[in-house]
Amino acid sequence: MKRLVLFIFLFSTLISAQNNPLLSLDSISQKSWVDSRYNEMSLEEKIGQLFMVMTFTKNGDKEKQSIKKLIEEHHIGGVIFSLGGPVRQAQWTNEFQSSSKIPLMVGMDAEWGLAMRLDSTYAFPWNMTLGAIKDSSIVERVGKQIGKHCKRLGVHINFAPVLDVNINPKNPIIGNRSFGEDRENVTRNAGAFLKGMASEGILSSAKHFPGHGDTATDSHNSLPFLDFTRERLDSIELYPYKKLMKKGLSSFMVAHLNIPAYESQEGLPSSLSRSITTDLIKKELGFQGLVFTDGLNMKAVSEFAPEGEVELSAFLAGNDILLIPADLKNAKQKLLEAYQDGRVTEERLAESVKKILMAKYKVGLNAYQEISTENLFEDLNSVENDLVYENAIENAITLVQNRLSLIPIRNLDNKKIAYVKLGDAENKTFLETLKRYGKVDEISAPDIATFKNKLKDYNLVIIGIHKSNKNPWKKHNLSKNELFWLQEISKMRTSNTILVSFTNPYALQDIVDYSGLDAVVLAYQNSKFAMIKAAEILFGAIGAKGKLPVSIWKESPVNSGYETKPIGRLGFSFPERVGMSSKGLSHVDSLVIQGIDSMMFPGAQVLVSRKGKVIYNKNFGKTTYHKNDTITGDHIYDLASLTKILSTLPIIMKMEEEGNLKLNQTFEELLPEYADTELKDVTVLKSLSHYGRLPAWIPFYISTLNKKRKPSDEFYRRSPETGFSIKVTDDLYLTDAYTDSIYNRIGRQSLKSNRYRYSDVGYYVFKKYIEEFYGSKLDFLLDNFLLKSLGASNTTFNPLEKFESDKIVPSEEDNYFRHRTIQGYVHDMGAAMQGGIGGHAGLFANALDVAKIMQMYIQGGYYGGTRYLNSRTVEKFNKCYFCNKKVRRGVGFDKPQLEDSGPTCGCVSRKSFGHSGFTGTYTWADPEEEIVYVFLSNRTYPTSSNRMLVKSGLRTRIQKVIYDSIIN
Repeated sequence: MKRLVLFIFLFSTLISAQNNPLLSLDSISQKSWVDSRYNEMSLEEKIGQLFMVMTFTKNGDKEKQSIKKLIEEHHIGGVIFSLGGPVRQAQWTNEFQSSSKIPLMVGMDAEWGLAMRLDSTYAFPWNMTLGAIKDSSIVERVGKQIGKHCKRLGVHINFAPVLDVNINPKNPIIGNRSFGEDRENVTRNAGAFLKGMASEGILSSAKHFPGHGDTATDSHNSLPFLDFTRERLDSIELYPYKKLMKKGLSSFMVAHLNIPAYESQEGLPSSLSRSITTDLIKKELGFQGLVFTDGLNMKAVSEFAPEGEVELSAFLAGNDILLIPADLKNAKQKLLEAYQDGRVTEERLAESVKKILMAKYKVGLNAYQEISTENLFEDLNSVENDLVYENAIENAITLVQNRLSLIPIRNLDNKKIAYVKLGDAENKTFLETLKRYGKVDEISAPDIATFKNKLKDYNLVIIGIHKSNKNPWKKHNLSKNELFWLQEISKMRTSNTILVSFTNPYALQDIVDYSGLDAVVLAYQNSKFAMIKAAEILFGAIGAKGKLPVSIWKESPVNSGYETKPIGRLGFSFPERVGMSSKGLSHVDSLVIQGIDSMMFPGAQVLVSRKGKVIYNKNFGKTTYHKNDTITGDHIYDLASLTKILSTLPIIMKMEEEGNLKLNQTFEELLPEYADTELKDVTVLKSLSHYGRLPAWIPFYISTLNKKRKPSDEFYRRSPETGFSIKVTDDLYLTDAYTDSIYNRIGRQSLKSNRYRYSDVGYYVFKKYIEEFYGSKLDFLLDNFLLKSLGASNTTFNPLEKFESDKIVPSEEDNYFRHRTIQGYVHDMGAAMQGGIGGHAGLFANALDVAKIMQMYIQGGYYGGTRYLNSRTVEKFNKCYFCNKKVRRGVGFDKPQLEDSGPTCGCVSRKSFGHSGFTGTYTWADPEEEIVYVFLSNRTYPTSSNRMLVKSGLRTRIQKVIYDSIIN
């Protein structure tokens, strides 16, 4: 019989647990703890459990002592923390808990994270932003991360998620706090959010029951009126509650609303209505979880009755917890009197108090542990937050309009792009990210006429609307002047127009005439990540996936939105996003700083990308040792021999692919004037593989110096003259005739005895052949074949023709040829004597542009929607044809060492490839790990005799750190 009774008890408990979200799996222990605690309490202690008071740690010690007094004298059941800081909150929580006989339930409004109330904590996307995400598992991850933060800070209940279906665009208090206007979407995403929190043991609270989404009144200030039928309320407002109460929803928060359909007493707030709180919630819906009032200090309810009476009315209506009472002492006294005169029964009191104790047991307060403040800030601000936010925002951003499939932006070679800012908030991150993809000019003007005149030279205009991201209640509407400017700009038919809105989606409803907008992107918030990801969507680094959570225009209803696919441009993210460690990569910083401190180089740029994401892109040091010009990402370096694989080689690969050059062709076939020279049988393959027995280099410049080792007047002029047009520096012009002398001297060279010898000489031959074949100069060919469409706007030969000198890093103090600071002119003497354009040297770039070209190779010749090379061509050139001869080189590319020492850390794959440059540059790409690594420095400044960088192996030591940072 005892076994049967036990079985029946366990079975009934299991059934109850399915209906009651507060029951734990170990319900026998829970019931025992709840009953014993309840039976130990005095009447005053039981009534005290009903109250949850608000506190602000920003108010200091006086307030803390006041709350401790409430705990000790009035036995309150919990506290809700508001404005302050996390460490202070943890300390106060520990003190409060130590002062309380029954452990306190700690709550917070953390709808988008602790940052809703606390400084020094993380703000996640608002619900309206999350409502645009199709994949609810992403929203669940946001809820889980917020749950982690709550748990770490000792918060047991987060008053979230918001279940209001925001149908009214003029709603002053919900708006961005809602998941949108579609009940299914609200239910799905709110359910995912609470599931995430629950996985961390955090209680949820659905608000604001029965629904605050279709109001134009803020209940903090007055009582909103919902004049809807029961049928309407049941089908819209109640829908999410009915669905989610079956999925573990811990509690309801009852709003202060005037709803005649449910409450016949005129003006009675829903939080004080028995017909709503008891009859509807507990009886009709059958909800057995906790029922909270909304804040009882809000004017919509606090002015309804005298002090103390509001709280009593709320309890009699059926609420379990009285949140933020206006006058706790008076309210408690009213409840005591009501108990004594029989209006509050022991049964009614036990119902609420035992539910509160059940909730406390469920969150572990039966075995309370103090909150540790050690590493609290770090725990609440880890890189995991950024990963969660980034993933959420890139899945939320919505492409509202996309005429002519303008997004993603392709064919950058025929785009002249302007950016225009509207709004009063920060836009720097967006503009900087746009510029990472190509040349983008920010345009401003004092009046619209001047504005339009400036814009007429551009064929693509990107307009950004930037409004405050501080909180979801901030004003988001465009001003009349901004709307006018927007209309005027969008009507210009000389350009396509893209509008990117970093604010509440309702702001777009103010745009009456949107016919001139070719594309519209809704990024929802003006956060750093929203700006980065919006730019990535524009240029196709990622695709657009979001769907509108609310209706915008007739053609853009709720749940609509265009989807796009990535087109292979680099994006920007965090190491952990691609399986690498931020902590591990931080050691790169130490190595580079060590190099600067050891005077290996004055400054450097270092970039690492993996799986198409730039995850490390930092600048170090100065342009020179004696200047204060700090290196930025806009500075460009002399790439030296990286020119071979970033300029000449891609053109050779294209020519080979099209049959205009063959790897078995000889120098005689390329340049017939070499028919009677030793070079005639050197093949393209052998030369590119440095297996052609060519000399390493030829110091052409020496024969042009006079006896004083200065440029001879026979060969140079100080200004351009007829026959002297080859610009070596701004005051040194070489005779045109010397070009033939260069190639004649190459033809007189004898082949060396060693089969393998790294050589620049073949690239002189290739350059001449390329230029004669196409009838154009190498720089022009490179621009039009690769650089312009690739968006490599910081890559060029002869950079002084395009850039200010202060953006070009000096490479040497030349005291042997040009006798000046080499800045903006190629360091390599042979390339300088070709007017700065050599097949082997002369290219300048920043690290990001180098990475773009290397990424194109990794992607088999594809980048930004353009196929530059066939993947088979890339494979053919990335092959070691003479490995059996102990020659590691590929066709143009350097390859990993075959023995112990060589050009890499020894930790890269055999498929990897790259090159190094004399000036202190290095780049390497690994298709297997999908890693691109770029190191740019001017180790030759002030003198090229400084070889410490080379001897130290610093560049490959950094590479080792990169590979060690891969998380296995």
